[in-house]
Amino acid sequence: MHETTALLIELGAVILALGILGRLAGRVGFSAIPLYLLAGLAFGHGGLLPLQASEEFIATGAEIGVILLLLLLGLEYSASELVSNLKTQYPSGIVDFVLNAVPGAAAALILGWGPVAAVALAGVTWISSSGVIAKVLGDLGRLGNRETPVILGVLVIEDLAMAVYLPLLTALLAGLSLAGGSLTLLISLGTVGAVLYLALRHGRLISRAVSSDNPEMLLLVVLGLTVLVAGVAQELQVSAAVGAFLVGIALSGEVAEGAHNLLAPLRDLFAAVFFVFFGLNTDPAAIPPVLVPALILATITTLTKIGTGWYAAKRAGVRTAGRWRTGGTLVARGEFSIVIAGLAVGVEPRIGPLATAYVLILVILGPLAARWTEPLARRLTRKPAPAAPAPAAAAAVPASPDAEAASPVAEPPATEANDAAPSHT
Repeated sequence: MHETTALLIELGAVILALGILGRLAGRVGFSAIPLYLLAGLAFGHGGLLPLQASEEFIATGAEIGVILLLLLLGLEYSASELVSNLKTQYPSGIVDFVLNAVPGAAAALILGWGPVAAVALAGVTWISSSGVIAKVLGDLGRLGNRETPVILGVLVIEDLAMAVYLPLLTALLAGLSLAGGSLTLLISLGTVGAVLYLALRHGRLISRAVSSDNPEMLLLVVLGLTVLVAGVAQELQVSAAVGAFLVGIALSGEVAEGAHNLLAPLRDLFAAVFFVFFGLNTDPAAIPPVLVPALILATITTLTKIGTGWYAAKRAGVRTAGRWRTGGTLVARGEFSIVIAGLAVGVEPRIGPLATAYVLILVILGPLAARWTEPLARRLTRKPAPAAPAPAAAAAVPASPDAEAASPVAEPPATEANDAAPSHT
């Protein structure tokens, strides 16, 4: 079969399967992300129907998917809101690092993998998946919720921290000198600072230059600018996702609204491809040997992420239900964890299967935690109604025909209405 023909057949089959799975998930009110991942396992190496011709195309589509997810997330907020969130949420970022990086580092040291592997596994367990969380927030209709800026604040701090962490990890893995590692770090920090400055000071000029009454021109310019900036950011040791997010932050007003409407269908298509590609790179046979340690690590860091979200939302004045939703939404790990594990495989080969199993567990559990953490917490923390007082003894109260009429009616006990029902705080 001709290579182009095979590419079209495989690609068409994958997209059709994704559409069917998405409709099935919608029918049962469930996130489609776990189904997309399972589809990737079925089509990947060691799966039921391995893909050959379209794998490279799907890999490129996956990169575009993450870029579009973060671009549209950035379009929801202005540069001033971003800076305000960073100023108020940096203590939450510190708590996030301590609670979630330490378990990964400790696990690597307990397994005897050495300090460099400990730094790598700390990053795997620390960073939540911006791509998965952006998709979940959209699927659950929570972009306008009171807790969503808190979630984004934590995610942005994590993503910006990658501008420091990834160059340092790369230097450690390569055995570079202090001077070489410092130069890479300065370049990445300078890139992030320059893009933030442009977004803050010249965002209106950028929006005006991009603006167009022609939807076709607007789509081409915004998409081209985003992919270009993401590529340059990646080349300068900054995450492509961070670059795309900052482009979204820089655009505002009618341009942001128009770009969002035009790019939303493309985002949904390529985001689905991203999750499939994640599954394609996972060999199902490599998961069982590391499943137990991965489950233990996933359980611990699920609880620490929920604790992180609770703390961050409490600092922001979000009510109890919103605190639980924040914690549950932050559980998912994804693209950054896989990138970090891929870098570290050369130093410690066993970190690859463990990180893959760990991320696969949490990328499936993440959408479920986002949906069910708050209702489950509400049930577990619901206070039982106080028992009704015992009736007075007949001998203590003289019988009277008017006694029942004169007795006061007991009022029902007060309940915490704000916590007993979901609220869009």
